[in-house]
Amino acid sequence: MVWRQWYDGLIKPAWTPEPLTIGLIWQILYPVILITFGFVFVRAIRKRLPWKVTIPFAINLVANILFTPIQFGLQNLPLAAADILIVLITIPVMMSMIWKHHRWVAVAQVPYLIWVLLATTLQFSITWWNL
Repeated sequence: MVWRQWYDGLIKPAWTPEPLTIGLIWQILYPVILITFGFVFVRAIRKRLPWKVTIPFAINLVANILFTPIQFGLQNLPLAAADILIVLITIPVMMSMIWKHHRWVAVAQVPYLIWVLLATTLQFSITWWNL
């Protein structure tokens, strides 16, 4: 795997999780994201939730999907750092916008927020050390 050779060659902090650990964490988070984001979009489609509430969810979803192709396909660390920052910023915005409508959706984002905060710190460290 070309991307793995590239990633293994990067300077990374000592606390960097192994790629398998990172993958496992995403395998746990993605079902939560699927359920909560799906719920939000279905509620908006059924006109039971204002469409403006879905905007940060949509931005987050697009940025989340784009991260892997940017990081490992393009191998563009600064762009990947900007992308993950968008993911991070949109999570508290999503949480605050959905809170008054469906608090459980906001609370369900807490593990996602914690992981993305860690992942953003890691990405910015890797980007800085490999410029």
